[in-house]
Amino acid sequence: MYNTFNKNYQTRPYQAMGFTLIELMIVVAIIAIILTLALPVYSNYSIRAKIGEGLSVGNAAKTSTSATCVEDRTLTGLTLQKAGHSFTESPYVNSITITGACVAPVITITTHNIGLSPDPVITLTGDFPDGSGRLAWVCTANVANLYLPKECRS
Repeated sequence: MYNTFNKNYQTRPYQAMGFTLIELMIVVAIIAIILTLALPVYSNYSIRAKIGEGLSVGNAAKTSTSATCVEDRTLTGLTLQKAGHSFTESPYVNSITITGACVAPVITITTHNIGLSPDPVITLTGDFPDGSGRLAWVCTANVANLYLPKECRS
C-alpha cells in the first residue's frame, strides 16, 4: 500500500520575497528629494554653460578687436568688418557686434535659446589701462551672477 502521509516532510514558514510597499514608497520619496535638490542646480549649470559658449565665441571677437586697436588706436567707428572678424549664428549665440572707438571698444554678444527670459546680452568693454599696449576687457551682462561663468561675474 502506498503511504501518502510522510512524517519527515516539514512545512517551512512563509518567506517574504521582494520588497514591501512601504519600502518602495521610502525609496521613491528619497529619489524625489534628491531630484528636488539636483534639478535646479543642473538647470543653472546648463544655462551657465550656454552663456559660456557666448563668451567663447566672443573671445575671437576680442582677439581681432585687440589686434586692430593695438595697430591703430585712433581708429573710430569699429565694426565686425573693420576689426577683421566674421560671425555665423550658433545655437546659443544670435549675434555679435563691435562698436565704439579703439580707445574704448565695445563687443555686444546677444544670446538666444538659453532658457532665460529675456535672453542674456553680454557686453565686453575694452580699455587700455595706464597707457599700456594691451586691451583689458570688462564683462557685464543683464542677468544675475548666478548664471554667469566665473570670468564674467562682477
